[in-house]
Amino acid sequence: MIDQLIDKFKDPWILIGFAGQGLFFSRFIVQWLASEKAGKSVVPTIFWYLSISGSLLLLVYSYHIKDPIFLLASFLNIFIYLRNIYLIKNPKNS
Repeated sequence: MIDQLIDKFKDPWILIGFAGQGLFFSRFIVQWLASEKAGKSVVPTIFWYLSISGSLLLLVYSYHIKDPIFLLASFLNIFIYLRNIYLIKNPKNS
């Protein structure tokens, strides 16, 4: 059993999946630390870049494993994250 688990980690696709999930998870830590520093809830811009990066890796991984639910979710999320970056970079009331 342990040997099978170790063998799975030798697959580069597993590493891509974990990297995507790690990037995606790290955005919560970044947001938490930024909020603690500000003393209120804030969402720093890096949160959205980590979201896009993690989603792109997870999109590639979900395509590889042929998971249509995971694939669709990753694909749709990217548009939301890109829209948030657009809104940050192009505010209406500058």
